[in-house]
Amino acid sequence: MPARPARCLPVPGVRSVEPRETPPDAGSSRDGRGQAPSGADDETPAGVRLIEPVGLLDGAMAAAALSSGLAVPLAGGPVAFAFVRLWGSGGPGALQPGVMQPVAAIPSAWAGALARLTEAPPRWAGLPADRVLVMGILNATPDSFSDGGRHEDPARAIAAGLAMAAAGADILDVGGESTRPGSAPTPSEIEQRRILPVIRALAGEGHVVSVDTRNAATMAAALDAGARIVNDVSALAHDPAAAGLVAARGCPVILMHMRGSPATMMSLTDYEDVPLDVTRELAARIAVAEAAGIARAAIAIDPGVGFAKTGPQNLELLDRLPVLLNLGCRILVGVSRKSLISRILGQVPPGQRLPGSLALGLHALSRGASILRVHDVAETVQAVRVWQAIGGSG
Repeated sequence: MPARPARCLPVPGVRSVEPRETPPDAGSSRDGRGQAPSGADDETPAGVRLIEPVGLLDGAMAAAALSSGLAVPLAGGPVAFAFVRLWGSGGPGALQPGVMQPVAAIPSAWAGALARLTEAPPRWAGLPADRVLVMGILNATPDSFSDGGRHEDPARAIAAGLAMAAAGADILDVGGESTRPGSAPTPSEIEQRRILPVIRALAGEGHVVSVDTRNAATMAAALDAGARIVNDVSALAHDPAAAGLVAARGCPVILMHMRGSPATMMSLTDYEDVPLDVTRELAARIAVAEAAGIARAAIAIDPGVGFAKTGPQNLELLDRLPVLLNLGCRILVGVSRKSLISRILGQVPPGQRLPGSLALGLHALSRGASILRVHDVAETVQAVRVWQAIGGSG
């Protein structure tokens, strides 16, 4: 006897739609590529139930669909979605994994996942939760891919940071180690020598500073110097002491998706489904952070564009970015001046990639990101304000 269809989740203002039964030969353990989903337990990282919003709406159309009950908000709005694809275990009679369905047909067992998607992410790092945040990139290194050497002198780095803050940066992200593909590690002592004078000066002026590091000793020294946020490209995996340190300090943290190290990551680009795999791997890192005592509300996530991902994989990840909102954290995206732009357009020097950077960044915002990490602060702030005015959120 076929299993009964799963009970639909009542969504306020949305008319319920009965789910189709899973055909007996379809097998609820298979995803859209015929592969078994990772795990069946909604509480474990590998088995996280993921709702992928599709059919996104913005502007006046989103407002109309929301008011008429045809859609639900994405991360609190103003973007909305009317259809979904479900990935993971749904129990007997669940909808077929990966098949597009109306939002009203979501089984009631998926209520927690839907709430994480529709509710606005929590306030993070004491910063405004009702608008896009802009993070200015300040690399105090001689070998950064985009501006290596320009801010190696502390005085020049401090001046650049103050200019970014004046242009509207909410966060100044100071780093002393290049993590571009193929780069070698920088000793923590050298890293600290590069960044600590800059952090002290900028924090001393009252600005919110994050430290871009994967070394626990550098994290501690930077926090002592006035940094408020830790931004770790390894998601606290590189240094065994990092998670405990962040937990003990009680500071906000950004967990970025990466596989391996900067030297090896581009050999680790084999994925079953890039957005789903990235989401589940970040879920595993969030679980490690929470086990160490870091509150989920203190965590922002970064999909790691350009880290252990090919050009086509980066584009797919950006286009299906809403799936990361299942994790209940604010999404930070860093696409500024990245080589992805040259892969699309041909060889464009990093300093000439502003138009492409703005296009990628605004697309990420339309897909649920709420923090942009950028080199060109003034231009990004202007673009974001215009984008928000068009979409009805400005």
